[in-house]
Amino acid sequence: MALVLGIESSCDETAAALVDSDRRIVAQRIASQDAEHAPYGGVVPEIAARAHAERLAPMIEAVLADGQMTLDECDAIAATAGPGLIGGVMVGLVSAKALAMASDTPLIAVNHLEGHALSPRLADASIGFPYALLLVSGGHCQILRVEGVGQYRRIATTIDDALGEAFDKTAKILGLGFPGGPAVERKAGEGDPGAVPLPRPLVGSKEPHFSFAGLKSAVLRAHESGKYSVADIAASFQQAAVDCVIDRLRVALLQMQDVATLVVAGGVAANSAVRSALLQLASDHQLRFAAPPPSLCTDNAAMIAWAGVERLALADFIPDPLDISARPRWPLDPGAEPVRGAGVKA
Repeated sequence: MALVLGIESSCDETAAALVDSDRRIVAQRIASQDAEHAPYGGVVPEIAARAHAERLAPMIEAVLADGQMTLDECDAIAATAGPGLIGGVMVGLVSAKALAMASDTPLIAVNHLEGHALSPRLADASIGFPYALLLVSGGHCQILRVEGVGQYRRIATTIDDALGEAFDKTAKILGLGFPGGPAVERKAGEGDPGAVPLPRPLVGSKEPHFSFAGLKSAVLRAHESGKYSVADIAASFQQAAVDCVIDRLRVALLQMQDVATLVVAGGVAANSAVRSALLQLASDHQLRFAAPPPSLCTDNAAMIAWAGVERLALADFIPDPLDISARPRWPLDPGAEPVRGAGVKA
């Protein structure tokens, strides 16, 4: 039985968790920063980093107490080392280094995206490799073939904005508050998804990549026109976004005909309209559909700890050195060919 302490601080959630190799979340805590960032309509990196620095140490102590464990009983300490807001990532990684050094415990520097990618396996032991993964969050929008722990082949990425970013910007345009994704979903439930004629960027393209910048701009124009209600714009945006995701996945799945499972992970995976459409797509392609519970979709330390458990179980496992650096950018598939027009987040 392996026990791993996980630490997550890549954006605006400060989190710590204990997870064992039996997929049991022994203890976990998450501190949101929604109130701190709400006045700005988005995450302010300096505010986020300061909040992590204030909250992380007592949170780790509390999680160990909740689990009735000591640091010496942990087999490894896993911390997000990137990608993310570099100030926050550094807070978590430096804390993990200090704990690892003090307790002579192996350090595992986890790619935040790998945490999302493997999180469905924490919730469901029957999910085996390979599987098709739709990774959708505030900063990333990708389709990957997950071949094993540390083995990822990128099939598609966004050439501009991530889907979660588009949700957040739409919420800001419509004055729905922060965090934007859940706010748009709630308001969309009150509107008509066919009321506003919005574009579906790249739908019909032979390459499976995403684009959401044009959709976001169309939302702004629709709102400024004064012709449509906020609820109708929100509903129409959400439907357009879902249509784009499903069309792009249909193309991508042509390159992954050997997979049996379609998995979705990341913050946007908590959206019920996205999940419902993906479930239907999986059924159409005779694939099993899997998604972690909503609590494991948003940023959390349990998924980081689980990624550590998965790494620890590898036959060739080697702890990460204590001088490993935090990384603001860290692709899961560093060998993937650059996509024309894609920014650094791709």
